[in-house]
Amino acid sequence: MKKTLEGAQPLARKIIEAHLIKGKWEAGSEIAIKIDQTLTQDATGTVAFLEFESLGLDTVKTELSASYVDHNLLQTDFRNADDHSFLMQCAMKYGVYFSPPGNGVSHPVHMERFGVPGKTLLGADSHTSTGGALGMIAIGAGGLDVALAMAGEPFYLNCPRILGVKLTGKLGPWVSAKDVILEMLRRRTVKGGVGMIVEYYGPGVKTLSAAERATIANMGAELGATTSIFPSDERTKEYLDAQGRTNSFRPLEADANAEYDEHDEIDLGRLEPLIACPSSPDNVKKVSEVEGIPVAQAIIGSSVNFSFRDMMVAAKALKGKTVYPGVSLEINPGSRAAFENVELAGGVELLTHAGARIHQSGCLGCVGMGQAPATGTVSVRTFPRNFPGRSGTENDQVYLSSPEVAVASAIFGRITDPRKLGKYPKVIEPRKYVYNKALILKPMPLGDRKKITVTRGPNIAPFPVFDAMPDAFEGSSPFKGTVLLKVGDNVSTDDILPAGNSILPLRSNIPRISEHVFERLDKGFARRAKETGNGVVVGGENYGQGSSREHAAIGPRYLGIRSKIAKSFARIHRANLINFGIIPLLFINPDDYNAIDAGDILIFPGIKKDVENGITRTIVQINGKSADINLRIDLTGRERECIIAGGLLNLIKKAMQRRTRF
Repeated sequence: MKKTLEGAQPLARKIIEAHLIKGKWEAGSEIAIKIDQTLTQDATGTVAFLEFESLGLDTVKTELSASYVDHNLLQTDFRNADDHSFLMQCAMKYGVYFSPPGNGVSHPVHMERFGVPGKTLLGADSHTSTGGALGMIAIGAGGLDVALAMAGEPFYLNCPRILGVKLTGKLGPWVSAKDVILEMLRRRTVKGGVGMIVEYYGPGVKTLSAAERATIANMGAELGATTSIFPSDERTKEYLDAQGRTNSFRPLEADANAEYDEHDEIDLGRLEPLIACPSSPDNVKKVSEVEGIPVAQAIIGSSVNFSFRDMMVAAKALKGKTVYPGVSLEINPGSRAAFENVELAGGVELLTHAGARIHQSGCLGCVGMGQAPATGTVSVRTFPRNFPGRSGTENDQVYLSSPEVAVASAIFGRITDPRKLGKYPKVIEPRKYVYNKALILKPMPLGDRKKITVTRGPNIAPFPVFDAMPDAFEGSSPFKGTVLLKVGDNVSTDDILPAGNSILPLRSNIPRISEHVFERLDKGFARRAKETGNGVVVGGENYGQGSSREHAAIGPRYLGIRSKIAKSFARIHRANLINFGIIPLLFINPDDYNAIDAGDILIFPGIKKDVENGITRTIVQINGKSADINLRIDLTGRERECIIAGGLLNLIKKAMQRRTRF
């Protein structure tokens, strides 16, 4: 870490050091921080609560924890409804706030009701980084890490480097905050923020509302960043005042002359409308370069571009107009509160009169939960991700844009630069937001909670018990693993374990959901993994990007995968692999990736001793091939203990037993 002038520090470092429990500020070293708040959502929360239950505690130990139902909203059978009941009962039993189906997506609702500048937030969703819009250190993680934070355990991470992005100028008409983060992705790609916190500062920041900052912070996850953060200033206070939470405001900013590990700068006034083309958030072009492509669907909302402003810009752009014939314009409000205020401002009438379809507040099509586009058609969405097939339609053509581009495309029936719509509509934010505070269920007193019995539907299976690393991995019978699959760069968690309305309802049943591991890439993978045992997966750069869903690690482990080898791993997926006892090994020489083929039998002589003894290199022998390959064991001491124990849950349970004994 660079020395800062006279001790001047970036905001992210100040908040993290105020929460530091173990380690010191040294980029790349392991640190542990206290977590003030947690959030879970229903696609990750059921397993997180099963994990929390297994610890035997009667209440959460955070300042505040919240459970949201926002992903699996389709109730085509009993499974999602059963899980929603389970989540509500768990929340009431353990002292957690509960936001029911239809109340909104976790990130905007958490901002509205619970976000506090200077606090730490750990969420079982990769877009938890949205909280950075309020000056929080808000980090996405796997469900087990969140369950342990609810139990009062610290959160471990590698001390990040900080990328300072200076914003100057002011956004022009028909250009929005979405174009800021698309510009960042254009410059830095989906792996350009790995190991970093992105901190925004400069005079341009004050021109952005808290909701606009949330759009940028949310999609910082697509950079692979640990999180993103903005200062807490008068625009933050303006937002909290409107939400009736003035007492939560606290001014926070980087010290004057703070230095950053890396620096970038964006002149907001020079940006023009941008769009991410299929099928990656970093495949960014100017809208003017792809204009004219016919569009069949446009969707505004979900976890990003969820705000009152986003919906009202679309509504006012549609005044006196009609959606182009054959185009489905769909609105997914980020929160019920935001939608109610749009309705009071007359926006709903403008939208529906023009032909827009209004959906309930939730993630919906962003995770393939409905809203799948027709075969061979183009969908323009304000969502954060457009990985192949994520929409629910194979060979989809999903573009990511601002609400301005989406509504212009819906009006003209083709991808259109919104500046062609004429004068930019004026949107005035409510001074005070109308909302129903009774919709979120509050924790009850501990005495009342003890009377609650948590019931489980037939689809909720006990969490599997994973064994420790076997001693059989040593001696005359070293660990052998068959390469069941070899994949390329930027494989996402959607590739490893898809979302969608047919698979996400299985999230609370590990044996069942494991049957779908890698089915998008190899339909026979799960069967071969069960038959073979001790399978190995080989990947390229940025393996495991995307969602925080730990099922993409639990599923492979349940199928017998004990090791994955890659050129590099995405942050959250790497942590999830370690949490469930899968060794993430790195190619020392990236060219060695070419020496391994699917079907090879790999021999790992001495792998357990190497992990136990802190060895940073290990050797893999390829059966039937002469060359050995050197691999790096890039693990901290704590992570090595986790691998040996067979997973973090095993390790924590032993530690808690020791504390109880003594």
